Amino acid sequence: MNIFFTIFYQPIFNLLVFLYNTISWQDLGVAIVFLTIIVRLILYPLSKQAIKSQKSLQTIQPEIEAIKEKYKDEKEKMGPEIMALYKEKKINPFGSCLPMLVQLPFLFAIYRVFFNELKEGAIFDSASLYSFVANPMTLEPIAFGFLNLADKSIPLAVLAGGAQFWQSKMMMSKSKSKNAASAMQNQMTYFLPIITILIGSRFPAGLTLYWLLTTLFSIFQQYMVLGFKKKKKNEVEVVDTK
Repeated sequence: MNIFFTIFYQPIFNLLVFLYNTISWQDLGVAIVFLTIIVRLILYPLSKQAIKSQKSLQTIQPEIEAIKEKYKDEKEKMGPEIMALYKEKKINPFGSCLPMLVQLPFLFAIYRVFFNELKEGAIFDSASLYSFVANPMTLEPIAFGFLNLADKSIPLAVLAGGAQFWQSKMMMSKSKSKNAASAMQNQMTYFLPIITILIGSRFPAGLTLYWLLTTLFSIFQQYMVLGFKKKKKNEVEVVDTK
């Protein structure tokens, strides 16, 4: 627990307080915006790898389903054939999972920071401040002049759920083949936003705001990794046909 506190919790807490004291003009909402941007930029290489791996797995899903159908009565051959396909396509089946696992300590630390400071009756954790970070004595929860980040916010939770749905739709496979994987993907596209709304409506609005911002940033990252590249490819194809 001390290692988690020293490596993850304390740096993120001090970064939030530093941003609150300086460029955020002591507006916690603005500080959370800057904190989200900084954390997402730090984790961008991992997020980029995860997005690419997830998309690659989706593109070969029809081939995987074909192998499963072909060897449905020969389970001992199915595994090696699927692994051979991964090797042929140069895809790591765990490529989308490992980067996300590395990010979990950061996400949990951010959750603990917001939960500790914004819960009802919270006392400012001045003992966790570095010596060079000024002590604001408290983090004023009113953000942008109207939003109380210590209270629950259903509208903010709905926005977070909507952003989650948008992100999921972006990563959906365009394949028209119907299989177990595509059915599960379709279910999760609608299930995850509902869970986001339910959880977000019960947490302090500061946590929900961070979740909304990080999801929007993830959408932007997905567009950077997938969208811009696709647009560039289409432009090249148009040029080649002239």
